[in-house]
Amino acid sequence: MNQTVAAVNGVDIPQLGFGLYKIKDGGTFERTVEEAIQMGYRHFDTAKIYGNEAALGRVIQNSGIPREEFFITSKVWTTDLGYSATKKAFEQTCQKLNVTYLDMYLIHFAGPQYVNAWKAMEELYDAGKIKVIGVANFEIRHLEHLKKHSRISPMVNQIETHPEFPQHELHDYMVRHRILHEAWGPLGQGSKALLEHPELAAIALCHQKSVAQVILRWHLQRGIIVIPKSSNPQRIKENNEIFDFELNEKEMEQIRRLDTGKRYSVSPNGYMVNPIYINLMKLFIRSH
Repeated sequence: MNQTVAAVNGVDIPQLGFGLYKIKDGGTFERTVEEAIQMGYRHFDTAKIYGNEAALGRVIQNSGIPREEFFITSKVWTTDLGYSATKKAFEQTCQKLNVTYLDMYLIHFAGPQYVNAWKAMEELYDAGKIKVIGVANFEIRHLEHLKKHSRISPMVNQIETHPEFPQHELHDYMVRHRILHEAWGPLGQGSKALLEHPELAAIALCHQKSVAQVILRWHLQRGIIVIPKSSNPQRIKENNEIFDFELNEKEMEQIRRLDTGKRYSVSPNGYMVNPIYINLMKLFIRSH
């Protein structure tokens, strides 16, 4: 049984979602999403740059389940930032997904023109075309800058978060400003060292759960939305079985102390002013 967290505007967001990063269009994609839907997942996270929006739309349409039961997130890519460009990108995403609205739409990175992109998203939100508007990979400096130039504050910030990189400072900032924390890479990109960590293994043994389930449960108890991804049916099922146990305060503190400051991706800090990010974004695109 999934649980929800409420955005500042009262919209309920399923706290457990399904990430579609690097799951390419094709037979594997369709089987994976069909499997996830059968196991009860309704929150799906995609993006223009992932190249699988149209495939997700087809699977959802073919599921026979009303669109209103799904929570669909997509993101505007860096090359589409700007007032007019963002509105156009949004319409293209809706066409690919074959939907008339998105449950959540995010700015993927704080690239040039992201303030103008946000103004477009505010208007789309006012028109009821987006239920929740937010950002991804934004640091405090980006959020502060946007706050000074917007009518509506971001409702969600989707950022790299896992036990080795728990984002304590940014998390606390978002709690204070009523911005929901959503974790991508919640299992540390499947890091073998993390998933075999002896302290996590001991906690998992106590609860008769896997280390991955313990990590996802840790996120939930921090109030974080998680979007783990897998094309393995057993792991898809396992990731959904995290609502029947609870970590105690001592276990939460043990996991808190695993912070090493280790990112598994590039740091978005300084993105607005650092030209090196142009090349990093090219690498990001090629990696997709």
